[in-house]
Amino acid sequence: MLVLITYDVNTEDAKGSKRLRKVAKICVNYGQRVQNSVFECLLSPAELCIVKSQLLAVMDVKKDSLRIYHLGNNYKNRIEHYGAKQTYSPEDLMAF
Repeated sequence: MLVLITYDVNTEDAKGSKRLRKVAKICVNYGQRVQNSVFECLLSPAELCIVKSQLLAVMDVKKDSLRIYHLGNNYKNRIEHYGAKQTYSPEDLMAF
């Protein structure tokens, strides 16, 4: 299933900057960055549980926010892209 993961990490102090880097690194491991703090991730239900657990372990729930949008398996009809960045297919192989 395709999920959209978005986050906002408070970076007013050094700990926040460190959390931001950790959150971004976790998301990069599971999906494609499509905006600064927005990732499209093609995940199984088990992978979604893992990534959610990892993100919640890093976040400060009093200062940061995390949103996960479930687009499901029929996501192709739910995404429209306009603008400068080229689009991609989440089903393509990702190079690391």
